[in-house]
Amino acid sequence: MDISIVIPLLNEAESLCELYEWIDKVMKKENYRFEVIFIDDGSTDNSWQIINELHKKHSEIKGIRFQRNYGKSPALQSAFQKTKGDVVITMDADLQDSPDEIPELYRMIKEENYHLVSGWKKKRYDPIDKTLPTKLFNAAARMFSGIELHDFNCGLKAYDKNVVKNIEIYNDMHRWIPFLAKNAGFTRIGEKAVKHQARKYGHTKFGIERFFNGYLDLFTLWFLSKFGKKPMHFFGLIGSLMFIVGFVAIVAVGAIKWHALYKGISVPLITNTPYFHIALASMIIGTQLFLAGFVGELITRNSQERDQYTIAEELE
Repeated sequence: MDISIVIPLLNEAESLCELYEWIDKVMKKENYRFEVIFIDDGSTDNSWQIINELHKKHSEIKGIRFQRNYGKSPALQSAFQKTKGDVVITMDADLQDSPDEIPELYRMIKEENYHLVSGWKKKRYDPIDKTLPTKLFNAAARMFSGIELHDFNCGLKAYDKNVVKNIEIYNDMHRWIPFLAKNAGFTRIGEKAVKHQARKYGHTKFGIERFFNGYLDLFTLWFLSKFGKKPMHFFGLIGSLMFIVGFVAIVAVGAIKWHALYKGISVPLITNTPYFHIALASMIIGTQLFLAGFVGELITRNSQERDQYTIAEELE
């Protein structure tokens, strides 16, 4: 199998037949051996019925239907486990990603030895209220990840098969697949400018909240990449520093008090000074952070898989 094309979707019934015909035309022109895996993420229209009909006509088509809507990350994760191609291509089902880009993406993986090639929608057909946050989003991603990509969230990407078999995509981490790949040791990450099509049918399934969620996920992924295996290195260090600062502050306040008494100067009780309470709070917080690091270590040693989704039906 040369190529596995993975297409997650939610209520995209109008575009599915047209999309497959376009893919099929490109694949047969290049004489690729390929498969197409549609993942129906809990659609409420007749998307699954259309996938069934396409499956009966075309042996290349496979399908996965979720019992309910779980999100794009579980959809990709479930499909990646099923792929058989040497190169895996992901694309959206809304016809905004062009299948004509597939041959060059495939070549970059096979001939230029990239682990991952991300599409870059250099010219976008989106309103400014979407493009401006996207630019800020990608700038923050480059800063935290150290990966020089212009468009982290582009749905059109190509992967060496070893990448998709060795990364775990959970929650909403599909936005950060290049970062996940880098953390897994797949560092040869490239980029290709791709054509962005205007949406032909339906409407976008993502709102403005995806940007806020994306930033939170970015911070989470950055923290996990630095301290995920050793949370004590973060919490323990900060906690120890705060405890030491608090302890030294209490000793200093006590020394000042005893010095004043020695000189015969009347001063309030040590517990009546704000410095004592600040120092005590610092010690308490430091102890809590240290214990949080210890608990984090225990959790990481006993973590379970996060693939929590229910598959209602599969087409092999």
